[in-house]
Amino acid sequence: MIERVPQQERSRITREGLLRAAVDVLAEQGWAAATVATVAARAGVSRGAAQHHFPTRESLVTATLEQIFADLTAVTAQATDTNGDRIAAVVDRAVGIYTGKEFKAALQVWAAAASDPALRELILPLEAKFARAAHRMTVQALGPSDDETNIHRVAQLTLDLARGLGLADTLSDDSKRRAQVVATYVEMVRASLGE
Repeated sequence: MIERVPQQERSRITREGLLRAAVDVLAEQGWAAATVATVAARAGVSRGAAQHHFPTRESLVTATLEQIFADLTAVTAQATDTNGDRIAAVVDRAVGIYTGKEFKAALQVWAAAASDPALRELILPLEAKFARAAHRMTVQALGPSDDETNIHRVAQLTLDLARGLGLADTLSDDSKRRAQVVATYVEMVRASLGE
């Protein structure tokens, strides 16, 4: 006997598949390619099924952004696995967030939002929420210090460096140079925090 998946569950699975496909299309093909039709094809569903969930490109992009930033914010809430090297783990995690597929997808939308006030209005609160969560995670992972101002500055610098490395990684594989930069930066953070 074949068990049928309830309609509500099939709908949820289709919606999640469309959102994953939208992230993939944005990250790999860019803003111009991120249409409902392209995303539907990537997800393996009909355009009609996609438009049932997302009638317009704007509704698809909005839901995708909300999902991206929710996922990125959730990642920042997870404990950092230090394996004995707390500073290196914190920096690696920040760099990993900003060099990942979700950041590459969000970056495509950021670029489009630069010339689209409605899109910018949509993305700014989502990005701000994520930025606060990433900063909080980095401060906590760097640990308590007698100089809280310094910890906050180091956390922000770490995130800014990670974002810059993520930008550099969008056009070509920058992993070899990035590894050297990260190693140098980790040593600078250790010195700054007196470790």
